[in-house]
Amino acid sequence: MGYTGMVRPGRRLVVMDPTLAEELPALYRAILDSVARLETAGERRSAVRIRRDATAAYSRAWDARAQRRLLALLREADRPDRTERRREVRRSERTAAIAGTVATQDG
Repeated sequence: MGYTGMVRPGRRLVVMDPTLAEELPALYRAILDSVARLETAGERRSAVRIRRDATAAYSRAWDARAQRRLLALLREADRPDRTERRREVRRSERTAAIAGTVATQDG
């Protein structure tokens, strides 16, 4: 995690682990990119919830707990079944609409 060093007698300076300082902003950015893809795919509710949770985790202490939370949110946002499921629903809706149009024209 981090380490604590002495600045002056009686005062302490907490320094964050440099790997977390580099990794957490990259994780947060990746989550925001995934959220944008979810929104484009029509998954707005999930996108709002994931963005809200990621912002909350990112705004707190930058520690291993925040890292775990951001990783979990990234995995959730990037689940391939989420956007694929939405695409399949759209495809079936279009197919049904086309079939309804053709049936009306034939009838």
